[in-house]
Amino acid sequence: MESSILESIGVEIIGVMSPVSICMFLVVLLVYSLSSSSSPSSAVSDIRTAANLVYAENPSDTAAQKLEGALLNALVFVILIAIVTFLLLLLYYYNCTSFLKHYTRFSAFFVLGSMGGSIFLSLIQRFSIPVDSVTCFILLFNFTVVGVLSVFGTGIPIIVRQSYMVCLGISVAAWLTKLPEWTTWVLLVALAVYDLVAVLAPGGPLKMLVELASSRNEELPALIYEARPTTVARAGSRGGTSLGLLSSSSSSAIELQAVSRDNKDRNVNDNLNENRDYGGNDEEERSPLVGNGGGEGGIVDEERHEGNESRGGDVEIAERGIKLGLGDFVFYSVLVGRAAMYDLMTVYACYLAIISGLGCTLILLSVCRQALPALPISITLGVLFYFLTRLLMEPFIVGTATNLMMF
Repeated sequence: MESSILESIGVEIIGVMSPVSICMFLVVLLVYSLSSSSSPSSAVSDIRTAANLVYAENPSDTAAQKLEGALLNALVFVILIAIVTFLLLLLYYYNCTSFLKHYTRFSAFFVLGSMGGSIFLSLIQRFSIPVDSVTCFILLFNFTVVGVLSVFGTGIPIIVRQSYMVCLGISVAAWLTKLPEWTTWVLLVALAVYDLVAVLAPGGPLKMLVELASSRNEELPALIYEARPTTVARAGSRGGTSLGLLSSSSSSAIELQAVSRDNKDRNVNDNLNENRDYGGNDEEERSPLVGNGGGEGGIVDEERHEGNESRGGDVEIAERGIKLGLGDFVFYSVLVGRAAMYDLMTVYACYLAIISGLGCTLILLSVCRQALPALPISITLGVLFYFLTRLLMEPFIVGTATNLMMF
């Protein structure tokens, strides 16, 4: 029996919400486990990254100085991201795909080995786990190598690949939560604005990357989370192109990338034979989140698209799960991790805001059927709910509870 519209939409959304929620939850646990016992939000950050090259925040600085320094840090970081993105666009334009793939593999190895290793060592020190340096190195090396092979290898169980993608997001997000408070909030807003411009503005680097990949009928080499395995079988001679949209990550920016089905030809004979066994059927079973296809593209997910034309023409069997860029995991988790440095009430508010924004993005994709940025709605709602909860809701609840007006 065909699933109802609500049930299908729920399956599509849960496939994305679950790993994002797990990533945010584990980042919050790490923040609480590794933060200082007194006031983690007031601690001075001693890390030096591209996000705080210009200004190092100090608790003794005034609010105006912190805001000015945070704006400068965010500006420099966004400019660096734009330069790197244009460089990647240039390399991709000149067909340096092999170099980009190796660069992506090295990035995953570096994140798991350095950032993941730093978190691992911090946990060992925090909980006084008895382990010698040799054993620690072997465990970390094996974890890193297996992670790279799982993310980029073939024939790997999907659950293993998904788990390591979540680990990558946790490692980067937990590291970025060490940034100063003002720099973190301004940086998140700046990245959301940059994402909006880079994807939707004419001449935007991510927009050009998406259009170039679509014209070549191939996917961009990037770290992408797959909700489930993807298989496509295609036969026929019409040569038409049908596009779907998926979330991908280029550098630290996130966009929804249009990808052709033609570059996903797998198991053609098996799927065609299976389709013939079931008999001819002109009906198409589509996910409610799927558009009408065509040159403009579909949307995030195409769950089951089964077509069998007994009178000739194309036969296409496709399964396309929702694919979410690693940058989404990272910046959603950074927002929630920073909120966890204040109290749990802001964590709940930010989590609900991010999940709501992600759901709105998926719905907008089904309506617009064009590439849309994945960060702006969720980040905007998350930042707004954080400050509303911290400045309005918490004082009200604490005041009423203190005066025995609410229990």
